[in-house]
Amino acid sequence: MDDPPVALPGGADPAERTRVLRRAHTAFTQNGRVEAPVRAVIASSWRRCARARVSPECTPRVELAEAELGSYRAQHPLARVMPVFRDLVGAFAAHGSHLLAVCDARGSLLWVEGESATLRRAERLGFVPGARWAETAMGTNAPGTAVAVGQPVQVFGAEHFSRRVHPWTCAAAPVRDPRTGRLLGAVDITGGDGLAHPHSLAFVQAVARAAEAQLALLDPVIPPATGDTLGALGRDEALLAGGAGGVRLGRRHSEIMALLAHHPEGLTGEELAIALYEDESVSPVTLRAEMSRLRGVLGDRAPLSRPYRTAAPLEADFTLVTRHLAAGAVSAALHHYAGPLLPGSTAPGIVRLRRRIEDQARAAVIARADAGLLTDWVCTPWGADDAAVWRALAAALPPEGRPAALARVRALDEELGAEPALVRQEPAPPPRPATYPQRARS
Repeated sequence: MDDPPVALPGGADPAERTRVLRRAHTAFTQNGRVEAPVRAVIASSWRRCARARVSPECTPRVELAEAELGSYRAQHPLARVMPVFRDLVGAFAAHGSHLLAVCDARGSLLWVEGESATLRRAERLGFVPGARWAETAMGTNAPGTAVAVGQPVQVFGAEHFSRRVHPWTCAAAPVRDPRTGRLLGAVDITGGDGLAHPHSLAFVQAVARAAEAQLALLDPVIPPATGDTLGALGRDEALLAGGAGGVRLGRRHSEIMALLAHHPEGLTGEELAIALYEDESVSPVTLRAEMSRLRGVLGDRAPLSRPYRTAAPLEADFTLVTRHLAAGAVSAALHHYAGPLLPGSTAPGIVRLRRRIEDQARAAVIARADAGLLTDWVCTPWGADDAAVWRALAAALPPEGRPAALARVRALDEELGAEPALVRQEPAPPPRPATYPQRARS
């Protein structure tokens, strides 16, 4: 039998369903056993929560402070379709004492709107703009699970992993960029048992599709055809994209375009050669020959000379990251940080710029001391062996969540032959039974 898409089958008694689900939730959190009538989509989510060591008693963390939240929301693609969400969901939410919520692709709530009394209840729960409601932070919930699986989902009462959320029911659908298919976030309706109706899931899916249709009609979010964008983070061969089409550049040409994007005022031939070549004795003829080949690749999009500079304004992904970092928008910066700048490059200018950007990003993450951001960093290929961030993560976690992070810190210190720099430990709480099956910790 297929997994039912709705949480409450037709004719089912909500009160009885709630009692049965609470027993099933207890069975899972105490011994890892999934019992009927838990749906497959919920069982899979619960297992992911257990693997991520999410506690059934978890509480949300506000990750985006008010000042940062305003800046991040203003530049987020879903800001452009908030009128659609409000028009379609606003009256429905107000009439039924429900809430409209919109989250980004990381499960961070950007907007939460609705009837005032319901908003006050949600605030006490921590369901507020700026709070992280990803599965890895708050367990099974409609917006967090929708972005985790990329599919619409309805979550009823005790299907939520966090016991604090058991009085609520929600339905959410992911929203994607219609041009690229990239996940932008999710639109969610949250409220009482009445939302377990099949119509609420169909409704929120229709709202998501309407938002995607509106995005397809709007002007592109990327710069207009007269400008180009350069993608150079996390890749050895940069991608130059724009109205004239996309061009994948070779390594040396990638370095040249990245350096010129970083120096819009231009560079002399000598300055560019110093930034490009490790061997300072390289002849100027070598650089001129390289620029000639680049002109053959790019045509009228090629850099101009005297000084060398881009033919038109060039927006690079790494400059966007540095702007967000300068504004203190750490979450927005990490959203766009796809990895180190041209990681295989040994060009002196690129190496310096790569280190500067990475140092700024990791310093900002450490300074924020937010467990969610720190976890995101150490779960990336470039951050998996970053002992300083692991150490900061151990300090940011509650005492019961620290052992695994501290074990990773010790392992990295041993690999590097460094003296262990242990995080200050608070007195350990008295032992208590595990609330869900624990993985063996390395």
